[in-house]
Amino acid sequence: MHNELLSPAEMAKADRLAIAEGPLDGYGLMRRAGAAVAAEVLARYPAATRVHVLCGPGNNGGDGYVVARLLQESGVDVAMWVSGEPRAGGDAALAAADCPLERRPLSAFAAEPGTLVVDALYGAGLSKPLSGDAARAVQVVTNLGLPVVAVDLPSGVSGESGDILGSAFRAATTVTFARKKPGHLLLPGREQCGEIVLADIGIGDEVIARIAPRTFENGPALWLATFPVPAVDAHKYRRGHASVFSGGPSATGAARLSALAAARSGAGAVTVLSPANAMQVNAAHLTSIMLRKADAAADLGAFLTDRRPSSFVLGPGFGVGEKARDFALALLGAGQAWDTGVEGLVLDADGITSFRDEPETLFQAARGSGAPALVMTPHEGELGRLFPDIADDKALSKLAKARAAAARANATVIYKGADTVIAAPDGRAAINSNGAPWLATAGSGDVLAGIIAGLLAQGMPAFEAACAAVWVHAEAGSRFGPGLIAEDLPLAMVPVLRELVESGMAAR
Repeated sequence: MHNELLSPAEMAKADRLAIAEGPLDGYGLMRRAGAAVAAEVLARYPAATRVHVLCGPGNNGGDGYVVARLLQESGVDVAMWVSGEPRAGGDAALAAADCPLERRPLSAFAAEPGTLVVDALYGAGLSKPLSGDAARAVQVVTNLGLPVVAVDLPSGVSGESGDILGSAFRAATTVTFARKKPGHLLLPGREQCGEIVLADIGIGDEVIARIAPRTFENGPALWLATFPVPAVDAHKYRRGHASVFSGGPSATGAARLSALAAARSGAGAVTVLSPANAMQVNAAHLTSIMLRKADAAADLGAFLTDRRPSSFVLGPGFGVGEKARDFALALLGAGQAWDTGVEGLVLDADGITSFRDEPETLFQAARGSGAPALVMTPHEGELGRLFPDIADDKALSKLAKARAAAARANATVIYKGADTVIAAPDGRAAINSNGAPWLATAGSGDVLAGIIAGLLAQGMPAFEAACAAVWVHAEAGSRFGPGLIAEDLPLAMVPVLRELVESGMAAR
C-alpha cells in the first residue's frame, strides 16, 4: 500500500523528478494520466451516450484533452468545453494540439440530463476560490445531478487542506496519480471526491522516496512493524502495566471504559487509580482490572515505586482543576522526580482542559529531559483551549494545526473528528480515513485513550501507538455499525486485533 500523501507542491516536485530521470517526458506522463481517467470512464459508464469534458488552461486541462481524444476514439460522443488556452510550448498545449475535437468556451457550457461530466479544470493545484465560468459550470452540473469523474481532485477543493474554495464539483469518482493528496482525506474535501482511484502513471517509488514525505494515510502499513505481538515467554508485567485515573464516585464510568480498552488492546495488567471516596463504586464494577487508592501525589509516588506501571490515562471523568494538573506534572517529572520507567501519559478530556489557563506549564514539562511521551487527544474545542492562536488561524488546515500543536507541546497530538489527524513533534503526521459515524457516542473517546495507553504500555512508540489506536478504534466501530455504544467497543476490537497480530507475526 502506498500510504504517503503528497502536498500539491510535493506532487509537482515528483513530476519534475520523474521527468528528469525519464524515460517519460511531461507529455508522456500526461498521456498516461489521461488514459487512466478514460479507462475509468469507459469501465464505469459503458452506456454513457454523451460525455462533457471540461478543460482548464493548465496541466489538469491537458489531462482532459487526452481524455476527450481517447473517449472519442472509443466511439463516445464527446463535447469539450475549455477555459483559457494552454501555455504555448507546454505539455497541455501538446495535448490540445493532438485533440481534434471542437473546443467550445466554458462560458457557454450547457449539458443534458443523463450525460456525464469529466472535470479537468483545475485539480489539486487550485489556490483561490472557484469563480466565474467555472463556478457556473459547477452550478449547472449540480442542478442537473450529473455524475462527475474528477481528474486528480474535484475542481474547487484544495489539495492542501480539503477546504472548498468558493464552490466545488461533487464527484462520483476521482482519479488521482502516484499518491493521494491531503485534500482527498480532509473534510469537507473528502466528501466531494466520491470513490478515489489511485492510478500508476510511471512515477516510481524511488522518486517518492527522494521527496521523503512526512504525511501519511493512517493504516496498518504505517505502524504494523511496531505493533505488539506477545513473546512465547511473556507474562503479564512483560506485556506492560497501564493505569487509568478515576474521577469521583459519580464519575467513574469513563475511567473503567479506558481501563477495559487498555486491557483489550494487550496490556498485561491494568490498574484504576481511584480517589478513596470512589473505591467502593469502582470495586463493584471491576473484575480483571486492579484497583488502587490515589488521592494525592504521595499515593501516586508509592504506586509508581511499588508497581512500576508503563503508561497512564488522565482525564476521562476526572474533573478539571489543580488535582489533574498535579498528577500530570508529577508524571512528566515537573513535580517529584521518580525513577520509575513510565513510558507514556495519555492526556484526554478534563486532563487537557485543566491546563487551559497555563498551557506552557504542561508543554515545558513535556520538553523536560527524560519526560515520558505525552499523547493528547483534543477535539476542536479542546485544541482551542490549549492552542487558541493555532485554532483560530484561518490560514492553517487541520493538518497544519495538528502539526503546529504537536511541535509546540512536544507531544503526539490526536486532533479528533471524522477526519482525525495524528501529528508527532518531529513533523510526521497521518490522516485517518476509516472513521465511522457510529463512534459519535458518549464514552467513545475514553475507549480511544485506553487503547493508546495499552499500546504504549507494550512498548509501542507514541506516534505509532496513537495512529494504531485511532485506526483500530474506527475499524471496530465500522464493523459493529448501528447501535454501537462505548461499552461495545472493547469487545468489538477483538477480531480487528486478532487480524493485526496475525499479520504482524507473519511479517516478522
